[in-house]
Amino acid sequence: MYLDALKFLDVPAGLNETDGPILPLYAVRPDNLPSRLSDLPNSAAAQASLLGFSGEAGRVLRLSDHNGALAGAVLGLGNGSVFAGFGNAATALPPGHVWRIEDNENVIEAAELGFFLGAYRYQALKTKKTAFSSLGNASTRSRIVAGSIMLARELINTPANILGPAELAEIGMQLAARFGADAEHIKSEDLAARYPAIHAVGAGSSRPPAVMVLRWKGSTAGLTAPLVSLCGKGVCFDTGGYNLKPGPAMRLMRKDMGGAAIAMGLAAAIMALDLPIRLELRVGCAENSVSGSAMRPSDILYTRAGITVEVGDTDAEGRLVLCDLLAEACEAKPDWLIDIATLTGAARIALGPELPALFCNRDEMAEAILASGRAKDDQLWRMPLHDSYASWLENPFADLSNVSSKPFAGAITASLFLQHFVSKQVSWAHIDTYAWNDSSRPGKPEGGEAQTLHALLGAVEYLSI
Repeated sequence: MYLDALKFLDVPAGLNETDGPILPLYAVRPDNLPSRLSDLPNSAAAQASLLGFSGEAGRVLRLSDHNGALAGAVLGLGNGSVFAGFGNAATALPPGHVWRIEDNENVIEAAELGFFLGAYRYQALKTKKTAFSSLGNASTRSRIVAGSIMLARELINTPANILGPAELAEIGMQLAARFGADAEHIKSEDLAARYPAIHAVGAGSSRPPAVMVLRWKGSTAGLTAPLVSLCGKGVCFDTGGYNLKPGPAMRLMRKDMGGAAIAMGLAAAIMALDLPIRLELRVGCAENSVSGSAMRPSDILYTRAGITVEVGDTDAEGRLVLCDLLAEACEAKPDWLIDIATLTGAARIALGPELPALFCNRDEMAEAILASGRAKDDQLWRMPLHDSYASWLENPFADLSNVSSKPFAGAITASLFLQHFVSKQVSWAHIDTYAWNDSSRPGKPEGGEAQTLHALLGAVEYLSI
């Protein structure tokens, strides 16, 4: 099956937009309902009274013209966020129409993103597609951000029998071609020599590992423009290897490439907005399987950095993928280095599924990311790179173990492992994310989620000023 994930960068492509007229959409809250309705035709207030419309979240009041045809609608926002209020719109409004947000008193970008993202569903493998309404007057920026998030969602939602390591790397190559970036698709012997740890992670699968590297420069970026380097964990399916996961824990492991998907979506947004920076993107693509050629517990691996690692647990493979990518990324001395990964269950135990963990070796960089997350309603929580736990990774047979000797602080020790492969001079952030919505909420349907993409985009824009 051909993966057409990049179509989402052409938002509203794929959202069933019609060629009909653009209809006005008014948004109200319970406390401003009377004043808002007074600005509309008299029939609106009468209809609201007749139908008991009070502006509650997700409820729609349809407006008709003198012939009884649909002429517009009033959307209730309730008392929640603008994003959530408009996240109900596409499913609450009658399908097959194009709308424009009228007289909006709220944050327009949040409204537009809520509308677009609420209309996303993974439908590539559905024989019967669900139609939604669409938005006809959104800003270019909102379309770019929404499309980049939907690209990441689509990749995460695609099952592993369709999206393997080669296919994920190829999507990266297509992304590079779309924006005129330089790119490499590294595989086979070249991969084993350049990224030995990634090669070891993917050795157990009949689908060999690959790495995709993209390099791009904004049209107004000079040779000294900030260099932002992104690294994404792209484990397309994770069985746990010989340390096999139990069945329920394996159920969602197609999302174990969520970090790669988010990094690719972020790169797409940066390039589409033509930010004045230099950009590098590295995606490590592998499948962690069980076979006679798979890595074993107690194997000792070489890494690109020359550091040897004993495999204490084959289910701690994500950090082995990232360590080679981080080591190579540091060779270019980036101003910011960011890796994104669905790395540990420990981060989910600590913070739950909705709040990704941020580890960062520079306070200024960390605050830029956190502040952007607060502003974009895409929050993270900073956790410590606590040096006292570093000794838990010491190993009598190799330079490091890939897992801690103690059953505590798993997200922290995973971050400390990665820190060994990052130059001390480089400003580095590691994001441990869930990349999934366990249930549907307004603007956030069940399935893959591009957590932190919007926050990171805002932070990169701050760096580029």
